[in-house]
Amino acid sequence: MVHAYTASGALLAFLAVLAIVAGRFRAAFLWLFAAIVIDATDGWLARRVRVGDRLPQFSGAKLDDLIDYLTFVFVPALLLWQADLLPTHWGVGVVAAILLSSAYGFARDDAKTSDHFFTGFPSYWNVVALYLFVAGLTRAANGVILIGFAALVFVRIGYVYPTRTPVLRRLTLALAALWAATILAMILGLPHPEPSLVVWSLLFPGYYTVLSLVLHARRRAG
Repeated sequence: MVHAYTASGALLAFLAVLAIVAGRFRAAFLWLFAAIVIDATDGWLARRVRVGDRLPQFSGAKLDDLIDYLTFVFVPALLLWQADLLPTHWGVGVVAAILLSSAYGFARDDAKTSDHFFTGFPSYWNVVALYLFVAGLTRAANGVILIGFAALVFVRIGYVYPTRTPVLRRLTLALAALWAATILAMILGLPHPEPSLVVWSLLFPGYYTVLSLVLHARRRAG
């Protein structure tokens, strides 16, 4: 049942694609939000019922990576393309940077470390796509930002794994829950969410980035 719960993210990805093709971008972001909820909770459920002990021949981690690549990488890239947020003449190159850099990131043995960090930008393209969707920047600016994040996949900085990194985990989870509620309100308000919601929602990514950099520096020093 836990593995089926994880795998349901593939159906959410399919429903998001249908919404994107139909131009219903708010619906697509809602499906991707549901996928985030599943991704944030399936690991806890898997550890709770000890799926590794009960089904040792089945790799939940591999299944999780497959679903994450669909919902965090492929579908957001398609959304960016269909929403006309990419540069006219080099949009395909931006999509290639997203898809190929994340394929590299997912395939690395140290993508998730034993002390519970993500190595390199964790391919949060669904989040980046949402912020670019509401920001109203030029397509060229979007392209530069996206390529910048793609480059960060190759920079081996350790990023906080919100549900597992032990340092300040309770605070991180509490802030993440508030951020998720704000993000949901933003999505429901698309295509023009309340500007104050957008501003407040940026506090958690700022906290997440600073905490990741501080802990990365400590790990290197140690």
